[in-house]
Amino acid sequence: MNTPNDRQDGLATTRAHSARVYDYILGGKDHYPVDAEAGDAMARHWPALPVHMLENRRFMHRAARFLAEERGIRQFLDIGTGLPTSPNLHEIVQEVAPESNVVYVDNDPIVLAHARALLQSSPEGATAYVDANMHDPDAILDSPEFRELIDLSQPVGLMVIGIMHFILPPDDRRLIAKLLDPLPSGSYLAMTIGTADFAPEEVNQVAQEYRQQGMPFVLRELATATSLFDGLELQEPGVTQVHSWRPGPEQNGINGSDIAMYGAVAKKP
Repeated sequence: MNTPNDRQDGLATTRAHSARVYDYILGGKDHYPVDAEAGDAMARHWPALPVHMLENRRFMHRAARFLAEERGIRQFLDIGTGLPTSPNLHEIVQEVAPESNVVYVDNDPIVLAHARALLQSSPEGATAYVDANMHDPDAILDSPEFRELIDLSQPVGLMVIGIMHFILPPDDRRLIAKLLDPLPSGSYLAMTIGTADFAPEEVNQVAQEYRQQGMPFVLRELATATSLFDGLELQEPGVTQVHSWRPGPEQNGINGSDIAMYGAVAKKP
């Protein structure tokens, strides 16, 4: 996912970018040598990094399907979209309900270019792409795309996946609250939160690599991660490592020490 305060003007290729590092580690093609170098350095510190990143993505799939199938959510706001890797959010929810609307938000030109080219909605629903970042929630909430596709009289699924480790305190709570504030009762927040609770030495080395690449990075223990959902109603099973949240067959045999991300879904009362 994109680093929220790392606005690029044009397709900069001289330093690593988190969305492209993520793409490289997961075997994609939308990155540059500097991203590959950073990804290789991180994977040397923690060889489980690809497993961890894949499970973060799979959590998004399960959380989105849960909201669409079991909670009837038909409109979604996805913060920090990242580079399109199928299945994407709208593919998951429109498989359940083709009329679903999705607003994707990112601030990296490569991400936006690929999103506009590849993320095509079902005929019954709609997708839109907002060029903004989480540090400027007003730019998201006031955008024509958000106002056109999101009906604030109906619940919304707010997806904040793989981005909170780039948000330093105290901005984390303020920005989440700002994004949730206009959403009606019955809306949901699905969020993943980086942690070093399970492989502290290796994960802290990865975090240091991100910081050396100019990307702010913070890891949170379970109590702090859980507190980010204060005021909301956590859905079962609460805050867990992402591979343990409503797991499917793909999660069989995954070692908990290979996962450095908590995840949860919570309802706005």
